Amino acid sequence: MCLILLQYQPDAPEPLIVAANRDEFHQRASAPAHFWQDRPDLLAGRDLVAGGTWLGCTREGRFAALTNFNQGPSMPAARSRGELVDGFLSATEDAMAYAQGISGEHYAGFNLLLYDGNDLIYTSNVSVPGTPRLQVLPPGHYGLSNAELGAAWPKCEIGAERLRQTVQRNYHLNDLLDLLNDRQPPADATLPNRGRPVEEERHLAACFIVGEHYGTRASSALSLGRDQIAFIERSWLAGGVRGEDVEFSFLRRSTQHAKRLGA
Repeated sequence: MCLILLQYQPDAPEPLIVAANRDEFHQRASAPAHFWQDRPDLLAGRDLVAGGTWLGCTREGRFAALTNFNQGPSMPAARSRGELVDGFLSATEDAMAYAQGISGEHYAGFNLLLYDGNDLIYTSNVSVPGTPRLQVLPPGHYGLSNAELGAAWPKCEIGAERLRQTVQRNYHLNDLLDLLNDRQPPADATLPNRGRPVEEERHLAACFIVGEHYGTRASSALSLGRDQIAFIERSWLAGGVRGEDVEFSFLRRSTQHAKRLGA
């Protein structure tokens, strides 16, 4: 389970504000957010098993984030979904063109958010009646987990509303990390119905998942402004024990300037 909450207001001083939890097995090796040595304009954590990432941005203001889509049997020979985020952040094509070029059949189920500075795109390789697999998102507040965008999951709906309320005031990115650290499960009557035991759904339904083997590994807060980008990532250890924070703040580099520099 993962959770991505975001506010998208393209005409605002901060067009994109993101709060996200990455849930994963604690034994899976990963590196905290950093500027990658082989791609110095890319800021993201890194999966040290498959090499990709789950969420990140660039100095030019491109953003991408991924959640797994819980459906069907596993695909042992599938390509790593994390390369979709890495690939977009390393590319120069616009978000729609990149999304249209994905060969979704090579991956297990995914949801993918792409922002190129002009458009915010949602795409998935899982068909759900009533939900387009490729959408240009209008301004608004969104919550995305391990089902289709718009699924009535409490952590998505409650989280998106709390994000909206938080960013209306004079907030700090740490306020978004606090929002993500909600460990209270919702009422059983509101849990997703996926044919799993209610105890399992209850455990996974909180914004923040505590576990010795599987749980929330990182909380990320990102403000992608017109001129400034700020990013904080907080690491979490087994049992929900707080790890270290990494924090970045830098001027957003215009695409035109980057091209003049040959970047």
